[in-house]
Amino acid sequence: MSTPTRAPRAASIRDVARIAGVSHQTVSRVLNNHVSIREETRDRVLAAMAELQYRPSAAARALSTSRTRTIGVLASTRAQYGPARSIQAIEQAARERGWFVTSSSVAEPDESSLRDALANLFDQDIEALVVIAPQQRVFDTIADLAPRVPYITLRALGPGDASALRVDEIAGARIATRHLIDLGHRSIGHLAGPRDWIEAEARMQGFLQELNAQDLPVTVPVLGDWTADFGYRAGLQLLQWRDVTAWFCSNDAMAIGLMHAARDLGVDVPGELSIIGYDDVPEAAHLWPPLTTVRQDFAELGRRCITALLGEAPAETPMVPELVLRGSTAAPRG
Repeated sequence: MSTPTRAPRAASIRDVARIAGVSHQTVSRVLNNHVSIREETRDRVLAAMAELQYRPSAAARALSTSRTRTIGVLASTRAQYGPARSIQAIEQAARERGWFVTSSSVAEPDESSLRDALANLFDQDIEALVVIAPQQRVFDTIADLAPRVPYITLRALGPGDASALRVDEIAGARIATRHLIDLGHRSIGHLAGPRDWIEAEARMQGFLQELNAQDLPVTVPVLGDWTADFGYRAGLQLLQWRDVTAWFCSNDAMAIGLMHAARDLGVDVPGELSIIGYDDVPEAAHLWPPLTTVRQDFAELGRRCITALLGEAPAETPMVPELVLRGSTAAPRG
């Protein structure tokens, strides 16, 4: 009587991973065509699958393609008030429609970090993607990676892009600068944000455009780092000279630091110096004097983002920030 032979065990995803010298998660990403996989890695995995005659099961395929109603948010910065508030607004708008939000952030927006962050999101079977980042090169990299789900980017006004939901930061900066001009200021300084940040560049452009439109002298903007500490240190030096009667700061944090320096130097705000910020952080209304600033409607931005992603409404015209008048700006003396 012959002994029955056992049918050979079918190759598994872990067998493929062992032969290819990668993790089983990497094999899964290859099967799902994730953008994070390098070509040489993909080729190695496909060769191992061919060698083992591996075929993913229909059940596994069904699980991997089932709807998760999950939206991924890729953020290259969370420290600033704007991005953090945007993510909160996106989460709220998504929950109202029965969707979940998962996020992944990167400290350094290089291609490798972006690939890893995207892979983390795709491992959670996201069905749509939101990208929030400060530098144009991040959006260029994302476009090159060509995510295989609908995606939208949040950014300042710039070159046309069908995937972008925009805030007209140039218009917001012009509103702030025009307010100071309308008060009678003719010598206005600008504390700008970091070099190569989209919002910083747009707000600087708006400042310069408004001065040029009013035929007023242009002072060279001072490049900052968004922090109140920088605003304070810069103010201790800049306010030694009284050649500027007003400062437009590219965000509220630097404006707060500048107001602190003015107080330490005995410069009266707004009697001797007007200061205006940007963003309208919650603390802005509780300073002394309360900070005049430019407000962005981050809740509306989150709503528009979700409605555009889910196809409820097309991406609308760029949002224009609004001026919030408080006590830190006034007409110059004399």
